[in-house]
Amino acid sequence: MMDLRQLAPGFFAAPQLEPSDMAALAAQGVTTVICNRPEVENPPPLQAAAMQQAAEAAGLAFVFNPITMGAMTMDNVEEQSEAMAGSEGAVVAYCASGTRSAIMWALAQAGQMPTDDILSATASGGYQLDGLRGQIDALAGEA
Repeated sequence: MMDLRQLAPGFFAAPQLEPSDMAALAAQGVTTVICNRPEVENPPPLQAAAMQQAAEAAGLAFVFNPITMGAMTMDNVEEQSEAMAGSEGAVVAYCASGTRSAIMWALAQAGQMPTDDILSATASGGYQLDGLRGQIDALAGEA
């Protein structure tokens, strides 16, 4: 069963999705799925190629933007931001627990909305990201 956690209108973070979830996502108005989970964490049935095939068969755009916590880059944040901005409908980003996807959303929102609002949105979705406050503020200053 999918565990979609809304962080903002039209954006949801989620733990690992299944290929069989794609049709249901499309029926709910989702148009873009972003995978933030690296291949090495998944068995073949859940790797990006299988997920992309299922997403595209359901009429969804699929973006593979793998995140490893120790090697997160601004390129990852920019790719996530572009995928969200380019979507014509709702976006679901997923990883193992949804935390990396929530982090990517939070960093992409820096400078777009107040840091307190970003952290409140992630907390309401079940992701306590207060430790990112300094990074969000720094990115907001560069925006």
